[in-house]
Amino acid sequence: TFTRRASQEMLRRAAGIITRGTSATGRVWGGTFHSIANRLLRTYAKSVGLRQDFTVLDQGDAEDLMNVIRHELDLHQKEKRFPKKGPCLAIYSRCVNTQLPLNEVLADAYPWCADWEQELRELFRGYVARKQHHMALDYDDLLLYWNHLVADAELGGEIGAWFDHVLVDEYQDTNIVQAQILRALKPDGEGITVVGDDAQSIYSFRAAEVENILGFPDQFMPSAEVVSLEQNYRSTQEILDSANCLIAESERQYRKNLFADGKRGARPVYVTVEDGDAETEFVVDSILANREAGMRLMDQAVLFRGSHHSDRLELELVRRNIPYVKYGGLKFLEAAHVKDLLSILKWADNPKNEIA
Repeated sequence: TFTRRASQEMLRRAAGIITRGTSATGRVWGGTFHSIANRLLRTYAKSVGLRQDFTVLDQGDAEDLMNVIRHELDLHQKEKRFPKKGPCLAIYSRCVNTQLPLNEVLADAYPWCADWEQELRELFRGYVARKQHHMALDYDDLLLYWNHLVADAELGGEIGAWFDHVLVDEYQDTNIVQAQILRALKPDGEGITVVGDDAQSIYSFRAAEVENILGFPDQFMPSAEVVSLEQNYRSTQEILDSANCLIAESERQYRKNLFADGKRGARPVYVTVEDGDAETEFVVDSILANREAGMRLMDQAVLFRGSHHSDRLELELVRRNIPYVKYGGLKFLEAAHVKDLLSILKWADNPKNEIA
């Protein structure tokens, strides 16, 4: 799976299916790709040149290590802007997960960094050398070493034989390395089940490749069977009708027609506005109109791609005296940099305001 929560839920469901009183449930492995990789690599560490006590760097640790090398190479003192630690790690990660050379990755996804190709190569060499010296693996390394481990036919066959069945959730979000690992575990496809939705392949997180799910039947012919799950338990038919129209426009896909089994609701409304301010005004006006029509404020919700997109709306809600609760992230007026600025203004207004 891709999250610990999903893996825990799958194990809970597996335990509910297996007959109570058997010991089989405890023999089922469940976890994210990275946690399963970590578990296997501890067992087979010597086979890939690792010690069993290797350290795993989380995202923050990896960025900090990248930044240390960046400073040691004086890349932070260039006359022109050099990428910071976050983008540097993202570029490195994309090279690993797409298995493409640096110049292609830069041209395709980071053209603004193309002038720094040689410096980035040196930075990545230093980063890899430092990880190896400290016997540390980042998240990308966990997949990379697992891939190297099962690429050996003998070891791949041995590890693949541990598992009668391998189930992968959200397969549309897997990348090339993850697909190679699966094929090495079960070359003939026997025992592999993947669940996913090609129409949801929109994030490309860690270089996800939609071709993995679209090409799955071709990779494991003739044994692969495609099962379409078209009944939706969350949406109304009006929402699904809109989704079906949009999905139908895709040139390459698994054809499906989603249905809600009689569940009805209001038709979705698609609104075009001039800018962010007009969008905010439309949303707040709609909230107040719904309230006048009898819908409580607490029964209304506004969804965002990212929490920082709510800033304008929060200011307008405060201005119009509309109470709200924000889930995921700080409220705009509680963010540290905003509080700092407000404190300066409060102090300027009242020099005796000691708290400000």
